[in-house]
Amino acid sequence: MARSTPHTVILVIVTLSGCLAAFGGWRFAKASAPVNGPIVLISIDSLRADRLPAYGYTQGRTPAIDALAADGILFERAYAHVPQTLPAHAALLTGRLPFETGVRDGAGFTLPSSARTVAGLLRDRGYATGGIVSSFLLRKETGLAEGFSFFDAELPAPDAAAPDAWLMRDGAESEKVAENWLDSIGTSRAFLFLHIAEPHAPYTAPERFTGLSPYDAEVAYADEVVGRLVRYLKAHQLYDRATILLVSDHGEGLGDGGEQTHGLLTSDAALHVPLIIKQPGGDGGKRRVRVPVQQIDLVPTILALAKAPGAGGLRGRSLIPLFGTGSIPASPIYSESLYARYRFGWDAERSLIDGRFQLVTRGASAQLFDLEAAPAARTNLAAAQAGLVSTMKATLAELVGREASLAAAPVTPTDRERYEALGYVGVPGSAPVPDAEQPDAETQVTFVERYRAAVQVARSDRWRDAIDAYRTLTTEQPGMSDLWMHLASTAARQERHDVALDAYGHALALEPGNTASHLGAAASYLRVRKLDEAHSEASAVLDIDTADAVQKAEAHELLARVALSRKDAELAQAEAAASETADPNRPVKAFVEGRLALDQGRYAEAVEAFERALATAVRTGRPPLTDLRVYAAEALVRVERTPDAEQLLSAELSAFPANVRARAALQALYRASGRSQDAAALAQH
Repeated sequence: MARSTPHTVILVIVTLSGCLAAFGGWRFAKASAPVNGPIVLISIDSLRADRLPAYGYTQGRTPAIDALAADGILFERAYAHVPQTLPAHAALLTGRLPFETGVRDGAGFTLPSSARTVAGLLRDRGYATGGIVSSFLLRKETGLAEGFSFFDAELPAPDAAAPDAWLMRDGAESEKVAENWLDSIGTSRAFLFLHIAEPHAPYTAPERFTGLSPYDAEVAYADEVVGRLVRYLKAHQLYDRATILLVSDHGEGLGDGGEQTHGLLTSDAALHVPLIIKQPGGDGGKRRVRVPVQQIDLVPTILALAKAPGAGGLRGRSLIPLFGTGSIPASPIYSESLYARYRFGWDAERSLIDGRFQLVTRGASAQLFDLEAAPAARTNLAAAQAGLVSTMKATLAELVGREASLAAAPVTPTDRERYEALGYVGVPGSAPVPDAEQPDAETQVTFVERYRAAVQVARSDRWRDAIDAYRTLTTEQPGMSDLWMHLASTAARQERHDVALDAYGHALALEPGNTASHLGAAASYLRVRKLDEAHSEASAVLDIDTADAVQKAEAHELLARVALSRKDAELAQAEAAASETADPNRPVKAFVEGRLALDQGRYAEAVEAFERALATAVRTGRPPLTDLRVYAAEALVRVERTPDAEQLLSAELSAFPANVRARAALQALYRASGRSQDAAALAQH
């Protein structure tokens, strides 16, 4: 026994050495092998990190995100690059900063086709790639679909009862699309990008979340959607194998710095976003990382996890060393908001976060904040830390370099209304304002917030309040033609054409070639029977080189209406034909045919023509032509189809409550059918 002991010890040592080597090799192989399950990137729109219980918030309810944080690695200091949805996602998916992607604002910019997204890089490595987004702001036309084999941006159909609802898709509906896509691809080697619009304003969470603030209720609903996806992954034995990255595109002001939503400021509230990464098997679970990281770090991280070739020239760092006890090179974090620059002509705002300090610049002014201080205790340290400010300014200038001056592309009036409904007010491409006329930062924020509020008031049909709000804004900023246009269009919808025409006059004095102002003025003049003026304004549009086909079609339609008022049937028909030549989906010929038949007592023919025009509106998804329903109702009454006439007039008043002609026609219909109480009630509205 004594003689065999040395051999036994040697054998044990060799065996243990082999086991340790094998274990070490297994650990190395595990760390270096690509993930063998899906990679899921979840972006929750407008989510502030400090509104999550996982980040210390005590008034929220997010069990799914809490559980994900328990299974994953939580980054306490992750930052966005732009407080706007589109440019933030462009950076998130390409790993490039805004001045590299060229996407500097939410409107008027698209991601170029030459840009490589993480989806395209993974697709080249054999991954199935699916993107599902929930907002008009990320539609396919933005270029964000690059690299995705499947990209779903379908939004709900327009609904008159909820005019803003179709600009965003319910997160639960998007999550269903994600499940269906995962079911269809037949592989777990997949990259899924799921964008959830909640809690982007307006905050309209389901009633079951009552008891929470509107924003927190939306956060709770977004958490519920995340929970549904997690349950799906678990039910399909994918969760343990999946790599899940949960992040936000930007934060939300909620009153910090005076901004309620986002877009204008690069404050900590706007830039500090959650970031949770769950690895396969829950490795590194419950780990918290204090190192400052940024959205552009996610692309190199995902590519490293997938062992996919990286794109050249990425500034971001793979975060994988932070999954354990490693470190990553320090890097200043750049952010920008060109919202004020592109929409109002004011100075842009830029931010640089370096360690514990944040530098915020706007024009020649600079502010310095200590991000390790409690938010309520943060004050501007620029005067006391002049040397640090100078150093950080130099770093910022070197980082940005001599960036190209990019002009925003024109935005259609329809798209502009959609942007405004989501809080993006102002005109993309506004001319620079001279330094001497620049409002100070506080005035800018207050003005933009009141502008946003005025838009929402107008969209809620509180017309008198909206007119008052726009009047006040035009007094403060009389040089902004878009404010005069808002005042004019709001007053016109209220049949306040005296106010509308005065406002259109101011807008045209500032921008003589503004086709929308000419068209609006022509419509108001026609409404008050000033036919010569209406003809002049509509004709002016046809002489403007920048007028597009739709605007020219509207001008010809207005000229056709002027001709009808002058009893010139031949000219009315010619202008109607010209209108449809410019825009084949504008049923002006049928409208004019109906008007002429109605005037001549051929009521059945009038009904047939008007119904063709109404059918075209339904087919194209456009609102009916102005007063089309009113004239059609008059013809229907003449052929004794009173219920159909009532339905049309009710629909017109639902869309345009101030339409005097529709109201008078419906009152007359009620009185003729003996419904005097209904007529009296309608008069009280």
